[in-house]
Amino acid sequence: MVDESGSAVEIAHITDKAPIIMGSNEYEMIELFRKINVNRPVALTLACLAKGREISSQSIEMISGLRQPEVSISMRYLRENNWIDVREEKKSRGKGRPIKLYRLTVPMDQIISKIEEEIIAESRLALRNIELLKQIA
Repeated sequence: MVDESGSAVEIAHITDKAPIIMGSNEYEMIELFRKINVNRPVALTLACLAKGREISSQSIEMISGLRQPEVSISMRYLRENNWIDVREEKKSRGKGRPIKLYRLTVPMDQIISKIEEEIIAESRLALRNIELLKQIA
């Protein structure tokens, strides 16, 4: 990675050994999240975080193809649900803002269960409204 001054910034020590890449599991996860109406940026961000490693917002942008504002919006949603931890680390060289690092704080199955609960609640409300419509008609 290169900072604003053009100097290379070492981030290898920030994350685990191997770079995070999207594999078939992550692409399937994204597709399934989208099928249950999880918005695209959140689905892509969750797929990037799914391996449980700490990852920078810049890395999420590069891996997922999201733009910076999309990553920020996704992170806000994940923070509001208390699903991620945010840590700042100063750059090893150069000037500029510290690098923000994100990590899931809850297992993916808990996140999926929470999404499931929300979908079930929405479906119950829709069915209740349908029953009310039937009574009125």
